[in-house]
Amino acid sequence: MLNEFFKLSENNTDVKTEVIAGLTTFLAMSYILGVNPGMLAEGGMPATGVFFATALASGIACIIMGLVSKYPVGLAPGMGMNALFTYTIILGMGNTWEAALAAVFISSIIFLLITVSGLREAILNAIPHNLKLAIGAGIGFFLAFIGLKGAGIIVADPSTMVTLGSLFSAPALLALIGIAVTLILYVRKVPAAVFIGLVITAILGIIFTAAGFGVGDIAMPSVPTEFVSTTIDTSVFGAFASGFSQLFTNIPNLILILFSLLFVTFFDTTGTLIPLANQCGFIDEEGNADGIDKAFLGDAIGGIIGAILGTSTLTAYVESATGIGLGGRTGLTAIVTGILFLISIIFAPTVLALFTSSVTAAALVIVGILMMIQLKDVDWDDLVVVASVFMTIIMMLLTYSISLGIAFGFVTYAITSIAAGKAKELNWLVWIMVLVFIIYLFFGL
Repeated sequence: MLNEFFKLSENNTDVKTEVIAGLTTFLAMSYILGVNPGMLAEGGMPATGVFFATALASGIACIIMGLVSKYPVGLAPGMGMNALFTYTIILGMGNTWEAALAAVFISSIIFLLITVSGLREAILNAIPHNLKLAIGAGIGFFLAFIGLKGAGIIVADPSTMVTLGSLFSAPALLALIGIAVTLILYVRKVPAAVFIGLVITAILGIIFTAAGFGVGDIAMPSVPTEFVSTTIDTSVFGAFASGFSQLFTNIPNLILILFSLLFVTFFDTTGTLIPLANQCGFIDEEGNADGIDKAFLGDAIGGIIGAILGTSTLTAYVESATGIGLGGRTGLTAIVTGILFLISIIFAPTVLALFTSSVTAAALVIVGILMMIQLKDVDWDDLVVVASVFMTIIMMLLTYSISLGIAFGFVTYAITSIAAGKAKELNWLVWIMVLVFIIYLFFGL
């Protein structure tokens, strides 16, 4: 039955290979179970509730992806999307997390409509390729900065804005060790290097704590019954009513939030699924990916599920390449990954206690490094491109806002294109986005 439904033989795979690939993908992605609750908790959300939502939404979304698209791709709250959710929409723009969840829900519905209407291709073709690369890399830098800041390696300073923290402090020292260990594992091409690095760092954190350095508390796994019985009723489903009402009292605010969410989701998903499809051998000679629309459909549905359950936007994970590298070629791989996410729910207290900001710093830094790699494809001989890439990245960091970095990048691209006599080369959709971003920058929210 599995062979017939997933066409295992046609894809030169079998059940054993798919199960191993699914397990590997889960291990490579599972760092999100520690990172996401801590990041969203900074926006006021309950950490235990976010852990439950992350595991449940990821599990369901992976299974849907496997059944709908039959792609061996895992989904979970996107790194970068959770930063946009917390640091820009909630903390930067002053929205409540309930309103942010409502916005994620609306944006996921719109993304679903964009996917099935074919508008996705039109928008994708309109955006300059180099700007897509700059946004992805900028988010990578931003995530790494968040990780270093959370661990105390980088701290605030009244004279220089930021400076190096005390590396002798237990949190900073543990984070540095974790970064070093994870980098070594990754350079040595150890499977699930990020996950193994997290586990090793967490164990060292237990040792630090036992020795009296105070970087975390030891906890035993148990089912989060308190969250299941109370929080899911009052803090998630009940939040949607108030969230929607808050959003629609400020329409300009809503438009800019939705634009930011859709833009980052759009290119994060596209930039992940296309290379993964290519790795699976699903790309034909004309560059078309077989079944990619169904993969986008599964991804959009995953975002809706995430918002309903109480987490930031879900997206396809590039870490799925680890399972694909071991031979995963069908949706069975994604289903195995999803089942493991569902099983992980019982470990909520343990993960939240052990995966502190010092432990997860390594994951954020490594993901930042991987996202920076795409800068190698930037056209560095074109000053229009160089100026836009530079402004996108540096303003994303200095304003502590992903959407502001994107805005500065687009406006810079428009200005320098006019100066270089290349204005006619830009698609009219780009000019509409530039106008929106100018309003965003000068008139605020």
